Amino acid sequence: MHPLMALLQSVDEQGSISAAARALGLSYRHVWGELKRWETSLGHSLIVWEKGQSARLSEFGTKLMWAERQTQARLAAQIQALRADLERTFAIAFDPQAHVLTCYASHDAALAHLQGQAAGRGLHLDVRFCGSVDAIRALNEGRCLIAGFHVPLQPQAESLSALTFRPLLQPGRHKLIGFADRSQGLMVPRGNPLALDSLRAVARQRARLALRDKGSGTRLLFDEMAQHAGLSANDFALTPHEEPSHQACAAAVAGGLADVALGIASAAASQGLDFVPLQAERYYLVCLKSAVEAPAVVALRQLLQTLAWRQSLEQLPGYQAEQAGQVQSLRAELPWWHLRPKRGHVDDQPPKPRVKP
Repeated sequence: MHPLMALLQSVDEQGSISAAARALGLSYRHVWGELKRWETSLGHSLIVWEKGQSARLSEFGTKLMWAERQTQARLAAQIQALRADLERTFAIAFDPQAHVLTCYASHDAALAHLQGQAAGRGLHLDVRFCGSVDAIRALNEGRCLIAGFHVPLQPQAESLSALTFRPLLQPGRHKLIGFADRSQGLMVPRGNPLALDSLRAVARQRARLALRDKGSGTRLLFDEMAQHAGLSANDFALTPHEEPSHQACAAAVAGGLADVALGIASAAASQGLDFVPLQAERYYLVCLKSAVEAPAVVALRQLLQTLAWRQSLEQLPGYQAEQAGQVQSLRAELPWWHLRPKRGHVDDQPPKPRVKP
């Protein structure tokens, strides 16, 4: 964090210059001097200086702090990918026995959480966050061994999810690996001041809505939920910029750039927001059938089935460790493919009449 942002955040949280200085382990004189120096450099007041009153951020200071938080949230996925690149490089250089597993995946807090636990077991997860569609395409093009995507629980055979993912996944070629169930919903300011409890309410109130980027699983979920509610994107007051992650959506609401966003409970909690659940969904990992027994994939499956991982996952708001690590078939989990007997197959023939003895 930039030193100025650390000062502003501490003053905002502590309510005084002296308390902020103590929290940062600095002298009052140093903190006061730095704030005055930055005010001179920027040409704007950062603190409302009123004698006998608790220190508080000026409007400019508040905007500056939230702009930095929004930038951090938007860059979080890229920073994490860079960190994973460095970990992979050192793993290969210093531990030839370590497993390295590249995973393209829809943005998910639990996957980021998994990286730390995996590293302690000699499994280095190289996670590249992107949209669900791009993740599966990366798998099919050989750019990764595992992909991550999510769909509503019990998706309908002709839903938008089915129409989107069915052409990308093939029974007999792909295998699913259970990861987690999670909740998607509305991320709103504390107290839910606009009383938003559905997409219809968001549209009716003309609440400023922050959305994920096109191609992401959450954007697809929004389109599907809006369709079911008889709404289109034109019915909503959308913010100008699409957001690259749940964290960025939550930061937009926390920073006052949006009134509401669609996302996951853990992102809402991280920004001090309230959460209104709307849709339970299942997050899957998928690999080619030929890769199910690859050493790195086996190591991942074993980790996902440990009690330690299940307990760790369920500490994240909105998550449950359902079927974690279990290999599953597409047809069993997703009702999008229907086998049709081949023409001339014995099952197509009428039953032979029984001959009485």
